[in-house]
This record gives sequence, structure tokens and C-alpha cells, in this order.
Amino acid sequence: MAYLPLLFIDELSNRVKDLVEIKSTTAELPLTISYDTISLGKLRFWIHMQDAVYSLQHFGFTEKDADEIKGIFVDTNLYFLALTFLVAAFHLLFDFLAFKNDISFWKRKKSMVGMSSKAVLWRCFSTIVIFLYLLDEQTSLLVLIPAGVGSVIEAWKVKKAFKIQILWSGMKPVFLFGNSSESEKRTEEHDTQAMKYLSFLLYPLCFGGAIYSLIYVKYKSWYSWLINSLVIGIYAFGFLFMLPQLFVNYKLKSVAHLPWKAFMYKAFNTFIDDIFAFIITMPTSHRLACFRDDVVFLIYLYQRWLYPVDKTRANEYGVSYSDKPKGKAHKD
Repeated sequence: MAYLPLLFIDELSNRVKDLVEIKSTTAELPLTISYDTISLGKLRFWIHMQDAVYSLQHFGFTEKDADEIKGIFVDTNLYFLALTFLVAAFHLLFDFLAFKNDISFWKRKKSMVGMSSKAVLWRCFSTIVIFLYLLDEQTSLLVLIPAGVGSVIEAWKVKKAFKIQILWSGMKPVFLFGNSSESEKRTEEHDTQAMKYLSFLLYPLCFGGAIYSLIYVKYKSWYSWLINSLVIGIYAFGFLFMLPQLFVNYKLKSVAHLPWKAFMYKAFNTFIDDIFAFIITMPTSHRLACFRDDVVFLIYLYQRWLYPVDKTRANEYGVSYSDKPKGKAHKD
């Protein structure tokens, strides 16, 4: 009994970007058929990957998303792909650790001394705008749900930062703001001064970009134009809102109040993004955006070196090293 060789049609190599529109005036088209041998192990792997890619659409992925995932396997060297997965795993780990330490920091935070409340409010606003933008663009739920959760967490931080209490009078909510200490008021003065200087640069840039897009770009509705303009402003100039915290650090000559654990985990991810900005094909503007946060981060490190932590000063949880209970003396 004789068996014919197995024939496998490689559909992973069929990319949407390679499709050619057939018009009524088209008389003939070139057709190229390529065939090659394949090992049994690679055949099994390719069939498994092909089924996995097509099953992604059941989880909310669009055809464009599936096509991009195809490109990862088809257009990328397998060794480089393995390195990408390894680095992505570290990226995910650092994201989780940064998220965990950030939540722990704000959960135990009782004072806003040395912290820029304007920056906290801006992060909340920008996160909500990005979530509304993704919702308007009908983005996959795998991207939309984490963005929504992030918006809720940033709103919780604003509640903690401004000491907001919500009381209900029937169906009407009443917002009560807590009192600030003298040290917090001094921090707020520096924060307000920094935002005043920043507004001279930021507002003209954002308004100019919004007017330009209104004139030269088409949108589905006024709401779509508003959301897109806000998102462009956030992506282009959002990093400027990290500057008030630098100004507050400079005025107080201290960085002990910052969540350094979460900050360092985010910094590791920033370095990972910088590495891939060199080796992954992307627009020049996006590549430059990968390096913009590095400048601010380096200034943070310089301030960390310039203003060493005083162990007699309270840390971010309101506890100084000298206040910590000492361990019992060891007895032989």
C-alpha cells in the first residue's frame, strides 16, 4: 500500500497587507506557487499556531489583530521571537510588581507631603480619556478591560490624594474634602507654581494641535474629534505632567516621599521599551516617544543622588527609620 505525501497549505503566510484588489479592468494577475519540504515536528507546530491564531477572533480580536500576530511568526526569526517572548515575560513581571507596590503605597498613604496632587489628577484624567478613546474605536475587550480597571484605580488615587469623602443625600452624592496640614499646604503651593509655568507651554500646544486636526483630519463626530484631540495631546505632551513632581522635589530638597519600588519597576520596563525601539520597526515619532520619559527618569535619579534619604525623616508611609521598633537583644 502506497501513501501520498502530506500536503499542508501555509495560511499563516497569507497576510492582509499582501492582498491585491482585483478591479473590473484587470485582465491578468501573476500567480506564484512555492512548495518545500517540512519536518513532522515543524508541521505539527505550524498547524497548532494556525489554529491558535484563527481561534483568537472568538476572544474579541479583530482580523487586523490576528494578521499582526501572523506577522510575528512569519516575518520574525525564530530565535529573535524566543528572545521577544522572554523579554515580554519580564515586562509583564515588572508590570505586575509595579502595580502591586503602587497599590500598597497608596493604600497606606496618609499624607500628601512632597507629592504632586496635580500630577495624580492628571494621570486620572488621561487614563479615563484613553479608556473612552479605546471605547470609541471599538477596541478589543482584552485591551479595553485593563484600561477600564486602570481608570478606576486612578480615580481611587485621586480620592486618596484629595481626601475626598462621598456622602449620599438620597440619590444625590455630596463630596467632602479633608483639611490639609501646613506641610501639605506648602507642597500645594510649589505644585501650583509648577503647573502655572507648565501651562504657558502645554495649553497652546494642545489647542494648536486640536485646531489643526479639526481642519485637516476627518472624524466621525464632534465627540470623536474631541476624544482624539485629547488622546493626541496626552500621548504627545503627557510626559510634561511629570515635571511638577520634579519641581516639588527641588523645592523640598527631598525624594523620600516617592514610591521608589513601583517607580524602579516602571523604570526597568522603560529600558526594555528603549531596547525594542532600536530593533523593532516602528514610526520615528513613536521611537522618539519611547525615549522621552527617559529624560525625566534620569532627572529623578539625579535628584535621588542629590537629595539622599534622611533616615530620621518620615518615609512614604509616615514612619521614620528611628521610629521602627528595635529587635530584642540576642542572649547567649
